[in-house]
Amino acid sequence: MESSYDVLIIGAGVVGACIARELCRYHLRVAVVEKEVDVSFGTSKANSGIIHAGFHAPPGTLKARLVVEGNRQFDRLSEELEFPFERRGELVVAFTEEEIRILQNLFLDGKKNNVSYMELLGRERTLELEPNLSPDVLGSLYAPTAGIIGPYEYCFALFENAVANGLSLFLGQLVERITRTGRQGFKVESDAGLTLESRFIVNSAGIYADEIASFVGLTDFKIIPRKGEEYLLDRRVGNLVSRVIFPVPTEHSKGMLVIPTVDGPVMVGPTDEPIEGRDDFNTTREGLNRIFKHAQKMVPAIRSSDVITAFGGLRPIATGDDFIIGTTGVPGFINAAGIQSPGLTASPAIGEMVKDILLQEGLKLEVKADFKAERKGFCRIRELIEQRDYEKVQEITLENRDYSKLVCRCENITEAEVVAAIQRGHTTLDSLKFATRVGTGRCQGGFCTYRVMKILNRETGVPFEKISKKGPGSEIVPYPLARGGAES
Repeated sequence: MESSYDVLIIGAGVVGACIARELCRYHLRVAVVEKEVDVSFGTSKANSGIIHAGFHAPPGTLKARLVVEGNRQFDRLSEELEFPFERRGELVVAFTEEEIRILQNLFLDGKKNNVSYMELLGRERTLELEPNLSPDVLGSLYAPTAGIIGPYEYCFALFENAVANGLSLFLGQLVERITRTGRQGFKVESDAGLTLESRFIVNSAGIYADEIASFVGLTDFKIIPRKGEEYLLDRRVGNLVSRVIFPVPTEHSKGMLVIPTVDGPVMVGPTDEPIEGRDDFNTTREGLNRIFKHAQKMVPAIRSSDVITAFGGLRPIATGDDFIIGTTGVPGFINAAGIQSPGLTASPAIGEMVKDILLQEGLKLEVKADFKAERKGFCRIRELIEQRDYEKVQEITLENRDYSKLVCRCENITEAEVVAAIQRGHTTLDSLKFATRVGTGRCQGGFCTYRVMKILNRETGVPFEKISKKGPGSEIVPYPLARGGAES
């Protein structure tokens, strides 16, 4: 297969998604190519889900500029695209006089970065906002503009909207070769035989961005992955904190946090460890102990016995420790690399910045009059139940009886929600988990995995032995079932 595009984006995380959606506002042929079988399966899924206020970023950096610009866009984006987002605010808590002095410096950095509505709070006001904090706290820096988000749901929404506006999305395609075609143009070839040509390439390949750049002879930066372990707690302790709780940061890290999530449970972490490879997602007993030691200093009621799952993610730290966004020595090849924290928050602003760079490089931008900014989100029975909107629940279930068929009892996910996600293209267990939360509760899929597999088999025709966790090589039942086995 061979096709020609104006812009080809490599990498289908939140940065690639924002760039793609921004470019789809114009009369352009835009494509995204991704090695995983679904979007958001790289750095974007192993994410703390925090929309940062912006005071952590060193003044004068790209991070500082783009994090604040990005933060301000999330109310509009969540309204347009219907993904979960809440402005909960964040507190950086101090326990010594030295830490109080550091908070004052963070406050000044935030002012330089144009962060709005920050306050330095004393002990009494801090505990009034968060009663479950340690009584040893001396004060805090409060930033109400911070928020929490479902990062994978955000990424799914961006791509659904971009595809509805003409984006070509190629999944399961590992880029193996990029060659020049004339003065300004590229040919991109994948391991699966896909060949795409494009006038411009945008490199947003996360932890592999330096490898993609090397395909066109660029070796001026290196990605140094750093692993972060995080732990999700049982939903029953989800009311421990209302805001994101930070410790006073160190020179290299924002520290290990206590994070409320948009779905209810509390998450703690992450660690921050340099690693050699790019496929180490293991969690460790040492990591768990370190995280809970720090978390319990801030919120003593937190217990490791409440952990229901753990995961690891890799940050794509670039040499220089700032975002690398811009033109390169190869005409037409644009980098959006080294997008570590606060990259999720900055992603809408990164999309706009890359669009402006392409315009300056000669890409003609003619606005589409028929661009559709809205995307309809999922109907979620659990949210209606939590809101006690039983009248709406009854109305929906009378309209579609599958909304009354429970698939995941931990999270109250129904068959209709799973089917809706499959119809939107999510056909692995991880895809469905990220799209609907099926399998994310206390039993971690012990009750619902087989039920989800039956629905996948029925809706897609994919044999049971081909149904996978996250794509080829992760099949759940890696052998053909005997006749009738699918119903046993």
